[in-house]
Amino acid sequence: MAEVDRFYYLGTPYLLKYSVMNTSLKRVSLAAVVILFGLGVSGQNQIPLNGPWEDEKFFNAGYTIGFNVMTFGINPSEQFTLTDSVYPARGSVSPGLNIHLALNFRLNQFFDIRLLPGISFGQRNVKYSSDRVHDTVFSPQKVESSFIEVPLQLRYGWRMQNIKPYVIGGINYRYDFYAQEKYRLERPVYLRLNRPDLYYEAGAGVGFYLGELRLALELKISNGIADVLAHDPHPEYPEYCNTIEKLKSRIWVLSLHFE
Repeated sequence: MAEVDRFYYLGTPYLLKYSVMNTSLKRVSLAAVVILFGLGVSGQNQIPLNGPWEDEKFFNAGYTIGFNVMTFGINPSEQFTLTDSVYPARGSVSPGLNIHLALNFRLNQFFDIRLLPGISFGQRNVKYSSDRVHDTVFSPQKVESSFIEVPLQLRYGWRMQNIKPYVIGGINYRYDFYAQEKYRLERPVYLRLNRPDLYYEAGAGVGFYLGELRLALELKISNGIADVLAHDPHPEYPEYCNTIEKLKSRIWVLSLHFE
């Protein structure tokens, strides 16, 4: 009996130690489960997106900075090119600048209406030659423009985490306040443009959600609908105007939108 009691009392510390270790392991395991669960929930909360509330607002405002390339679509006049032996063609391109406000109105999860009033500056070049090979022998025409413009666009986009690709389409009213009402004798420019024009536009872009900032990179083409050439020939150099039947604007714009 003494041996049994001795064995029992000697074993008690080991049993107590094992019990304490088992309890500690359970506590550690429970703590680990709680931590892992918390991390999982936290991770799921972070997967949605930087500033999801921005997409739920009816109205957002920002600004746009863009770079443009302006050209002309030229329809030569067969009557005067044959008579005057002068052939017009598009010349080299020159970069220009766009600055706009960006006013965005949310319709639903996928569609927005965008209004982007602003100004743009650029230059278009027309070269002339004495034959259809377009070897330049006449003075090229550098036609500068400064527009007040009001693009109205419909945007369709779909959000994927913190990236939103989209496509746009719309119209743009431009008023060229730099266009001259009459020729200037001190400038060797023998073409005049009408001031107002209406454009149709199409393009695509991708938006990035960067915390509280939304940045979008966009490329679009803008095609003028009307003939912008003022058919009023220069009194000394009428061939520059007469050899063009129609002159339509075409503008490429690469924009950065900040909202």
